[in-house]
Amino acid sequence: MTELNFWNLGDILDAVGAALGPEDMALIHGDRRISWPDMTARSNRMARNLLARGAKVGDKAGFYLRNQPEYMEGLAACFKGRLTHVNVNYRYLEEELFYIFDNSDATVVFFDVEFMDQVLKVQPRLPEVLVWVQVGGGKTADFAIAYEELATEGDPSPLGIPRSGDDLLFLYTGGTTGMPKGVMWSHEIWRRAGMEGAEAQGLPVPSNMDEQVMAAQALGRHVRNIPACPLMHGTGLFTAMGSMMGGGTIVTLTENKRFNPQNLFETVEREGVTNMAIVGDAFGKPMLAYLDANPGKHKLDSVVGIISSGVMWSTEVKRGLLRHMPNAAMTDSFGASEAVGFGTSIMTADGEVKTSKFTIGSKCKVFTEDGREVVPGSGEAGFIARGGAVPLGYYKDPEKSEKTFKTINGVRYSVPGDWCTVESDGTITLLGRGSNCINTAGEKVYPEEVEEALKAHDAVKDALVVGVPDDKWGQAITAVVALDGQADEASLTEFVKTKLAHYKAPKRILFKDDLGRAVNGKADYKSIKTFVLAELGIDA
Repeated sequence: MTELNFWNLGDILDAVGAALGPEDMALIHGDRRISWPDMTARSNRMARNLLARGAKVGDKAGFYLRNQPEYMEGLAACFKGRLTHVNVNYRYLEEELFYIFDNSDATVVFFDVEFMDQVLKVQPRLPEVLVWVQVGGGKTADFAIAYEELATEGDPSPLGIPRSGDDLLFLYTGGTTGMPKGVMWSHEIWRRAGMEGAEAQGLPVPSNMDEQVMAAQALGRHVRNIPACPLMHGTGLFTAMGSMMGGGTIVTLTENKRFNPQNLFETVEREGVTNMAIVGDAFGKPMLAYLDANPGKHKLDSVVGIISSGVMWSTEVKRGLLRHMPNAAMTDSFGASEAVGFGTSIMTADGEVKTSKFTIGSKCKVFTEDGREVVPGSGEAGFIARGGAVPLGYYKDPEKSEKTFKTINGVRYSVPGDWCTVESDGTITLLGRGSNCINTAGEKVYPEEVEEALKAHDAVKDALVVGVPDDKWGQAITAVVALDGQADEASLTEFVKTKLAHYKAPKRILFKDDLGRAVNGKADYKSIKTFVLAELGIDA
């Protein structure tokens, strides 16, 4: 029994794949069902064929795909072939695409035929890309090779190559506050970050590959996970990776161009899904609206967990979902592209938790701007910092790496910029990202707390809050609201005053049908602020 201090995800997939049988599904997408032995053989061929076509250990592979089996199967091939995954936002257009492929130094690109128009625009500009892998039907482009050819031709056996826990996985940030940055996770750091969270909850953690395989055979093979949010973002990708490394099944939705709650719950019922990953109320609200409109239509007792990360998930929505899935635990995970495990909030049918209140991660501390640790119960706000297993930094950006990955009192932390207070019981209340903080008449107001107050109104479907220049206030709190009912500016302002201190109420509320959130539910504050300034006639 070999002790593993530095785990490689390709090694885990080799071991787990060898232990599972044809009855164990690895990937499900509608009628497509790929067993673990099939996925193992296909990803082995894919890895071997990419290396044979010139890809080298450490090369970067861009994934320009929606949620589909090829994403996770191609990812497995990259881990086995020691290539570095690069996530690509499928909403990007030519210049944004070129930036990602060029900045990441990609030599392999997986792309769906759906995106051929954009690929044709950037392909001539990217001579360093050696292999363009086309997913989907139709004629294969003359510069590309069909995915199925790489997955079905050649030797299906394990590659038999030595691998390292230092092999990399890239997770590019969304770029809503500047150009996207590639966060560098090593395989061992990613695995250890998850293990630290499990240990903090008192869960067993495999110490060697034999234990990893036994866990997959005993429990993991029974896990069926739907990443309802995009695999191109951290929440969907990391939760799916966790299930895959444990020998579970990744179920992707056939309607993957727009979130459809009916498609989700039909799939949950048909496949006996146990777990789902979403991103806050952007997914939770339409899920709840559908279930409320169709009570008892679907058998959902297989669901034991729904996890959300990246955007606040309101207590009211969790409470509503628990009415329909009383066996499930609703886990709100406070994390970022730059680290996971800042905090966790778990709500079940047995008890509620307040929106934005988290149990602080075991490797986390909260510091003031001058480096003092915040005293619990003091009411003082500080930024949260995560030590332990944190990424190596941003790819090719040492200056930004130094600003985010800081050494405080001799300990290296990831500090994405989220502010919170620490309660006397040690829990934290998330305030929001410091870069979005509004300074109004000398008071600091975090947009997220005002947004949550607005979204508690029955008529409000969504809300975003920004600060705009103001002669009297310095910055005026200004909200943009999407309605799902009847409400006006005055009534919403008064409603907020029943939830928060009056100085936190918006000075103005504007209305917009679509707030332009990304497909992972995250806000684009830059575009909202541009809209507000234009509507109010304020010079930037």
